[in-house]
Amino acid sequence: MPMNSLPTAILAHMVAINNVPPPPLRSIPGLRPSRNINYGQLNALCHIRELQSSRHSSLNLTAHDEFMKKYPQIFIHEKTVLPKISQQDEKRKCSTKTEEKKFQPPESHNIAVYARKARGGPSLYDEEVSSLKFVEFLAILKKLPVHRTAQEHNVVWRMLKKIPELASQLSDEHLKILSKNVFSETWIKGSTVIGDDGLYVILKGQARPRVKVIKSLTEDDDSIISSISRESLAFDAELKDSTRAELYLPSHEFLLRKWDTFGSLEVAEAEAETDETLHSIVTEDDCEILKISAKEYEKLKLEKIRHENVQKLKLIRKCPFYENWPTLSVYDLASLSKWKVFPPGHVLVESGTVISFVGFINSGYCNIYRDVVGLMKQRLHKVKKTKKLVYMGKLREKESFGEISILLQTPFTCTIITGREVEMTVIEDKDILGKSLDPVTKELMIQTAKPTFGHLTEEDVKNEYIQKVQEKEWKYFKNKTIKRTLDCNGVLPGFGKWDHYWTSIPRNLKDTLVSY
Repeated sequence: MPMNSLPTAILAHMVAINNVPPPPLRSIPGLRPSRNINYGQLNALCHIRELQSSRHSSLNLTAHDEFMKKYPQIFIHEKTVLPKISQQDEKRKCSTKTEEKKFQPPESHNIAVYARKARGGPSLYDEEVSSLKFVEFLAILKKLPVHRTAQEHNVVWRMLKKIPELASQLSDEHLKILSKNVFSETWIKGSTVIGDDGLYVILKGQARPRVKVIKSLTEDDDSIISSISRESLAFDAELKDSTRAELYLPSHEFLLRKWDTFGSLEVAEAEAETDETLHSIVTEDDCEILKISAKEYEKLKLEKIRHENVQKLKLIRKCPFYENWPTLSVYDLASLSKWKVFPPGHVLVESGTVISFVGFINSGYCNIYRDVVGLMKQRLHKVKKTKKLVYMGKLREKESFGEISILLQTPFTCTIITGREVEMTVIEDKDILGKSLDPVTKELMIQTAKPTFGHLTEEDVKNEYIQKVQEKEWKYFKNKTIKRTLDCNGVLPGFGKWDHYWTSIPRNLKDTLVSY
């Protein structure tokens, strides 16, 4: 590349004076073409002839439009590459598709399928789904309870609710707790399973219960003298002899299948002798057996009793009469009490009778009524005496009643009716008057408790009744007077004349209308 004369002269002068060698000649670095620009399209846009000439305006407009259309083409847009789907996801999609195909109810020409549908029985599709759930249930029971997820615990709980023997003995709450501790055991064919430490449920396979048989040791043919089945286990004491032996053999009459149970949830005492015929089986096949430990169930019951006693203790402690009681005395009352729920409108006790329990209200309220003799008008200016109930107040949450009536055997002076559903803990009169409650606690209860609404006198009840009657009559008179006044003026609320006549109504009547 040719160089300018001035720089050449400067370099020659530097070399002559300072003996400095000239720097090496360098070329201009080449420009790298951009990957995002199409240079062919750019060159075509730059050589549009109509844009270079300025004579014809119409040609310039068409060239401008052509330029704007082709301008986006000079940019190269990179194709967006989506991430690859892993093989596991593909397998999942394939498995879901196969499951969907598998779960689709088959269209069969078998008339039994449609007969089941017509009778309301389970279809073949439902049986297939239930069998898959049962296989999942068995797989979950193979895991240790600590390794199961919350969803797997729910699956076990739902399956336990379908076992008739468990559903009849245990509540849903107990089953939900036990479902987190149960597991399954695998027993091979011919195994003897002793179920003396819990309740066992056969999930897979068949088994026969063992029965007690008495064999004679003196006979050559080893004949069986007597056989005692599982249902009739009593045997004669005379058979107990040194020449006779007691054996436990599989029964030929009874066969245990899927969902059948053996064993017990009751914890056997160490000294008590348990009958093995009720708690042992011999497997006919390879069996999967669900075990519910009796000790775990006993812990569950004790935990429930402890929790209920704590709730009762807190409830009794919050009642006004028992706030300053010693904890031991309150605990004695809590141990004798039990929970009960009463529906709305239930009469707990009537006036003039002795109540049969002491109640501590946990939720809801009760209405208190007193009896009063009133007069009822009849025809021909006759009056008849009737007994009426007058509302005097309420018993609310964290309040008690009935202590004095039971301990002193005094009739109630009022009637108690539940206002809505009431949950309370109650102590029966037989527990209070019997030997279950010590005399010190009884005396303490008499000293601290008071009769329910015992402060009301007959005069208070009559005044309340008179006030209720007057309010009722005044409300009737007020409504009748307002109606007559509005009818006379031709005015009714919601019509146009109301604003016109409002100013003409007396002030006291306006106040009555506003309150109405």
